[in-house]
Amino acid sequence: MSQPVRIALIHALAHSVEPINAEMARAWPEAIRMNLLDDSLSADLARDGRGLDAAMHERFECLAAYAEATGARGILFTCSAFGSCIEAVAARRPHMPVLKPNEAMIADLARVQGPVGLIASFAPTLASMPAEFPPQVPLKTALVEGAMAALNAGDGPGHDAAVVAVARHLAAQGCQALALAQFSMARAAAAVTAATGLPVFTTPGSAVGLLRRQLAP
Repeated sequence: MSQPVRIALIHALAHSVEPINAEMARAWPEAIRMNLLDDSLSADLARDGRGLDAAMHERFECLAAYAEATGARGILFTCSAFGSCIEAVAARRPHMPVLKPNEAMIADLARVQGPVGLIASFAPTLASMPAEFPPQVPLKTALVEGAMAALNAGDGPGHDAAVVAVARHLAAQGCQALALAQFSMARAAAAVTAATGLPVFTTPGSAVGLLRRQLAP
């Protein structure tokens, strides 16, 4: 009997922990999950103004090395503003899947016909993530002002309502699908679907599907 696959989930935001663990439990319950959280990563990125410098790259490498040493066979990072750091980690580990949080969702969205609405609640995401899409995918982007602050204050319904309002706006602009860029936004997916009638893609849903296809026996 094969051993369960161990997956490392590495977080820069505490709000990302529950959505990806819920998706793992739903879609791949037999996998062993380990969670690593450094909630200073996003705060430091937003505060310091140094961008993804050498020190930030080294922090990501340390987290990945620890995860691999515990026996993880795959690593999923769950914060979307650290693309080059994650790419460097992956380049050192060709023997295992190392996923950026959004790459599986982007691959799914590349098959959508028509404009895609990309919704984010963390401003640096919209500075880095659009460039990761193939050029043939027409994007309309929007930042949900105040959504992250609402979550931080424990106001989940307020967060979801703000996301829905932005989603309605993008739907009215002709988007054929919507993408929720942050793992923490996945909680609003059902409400966005109900409000717009459009296909809604989330980073947890796409990422778990790809990891399972790559690693499940």
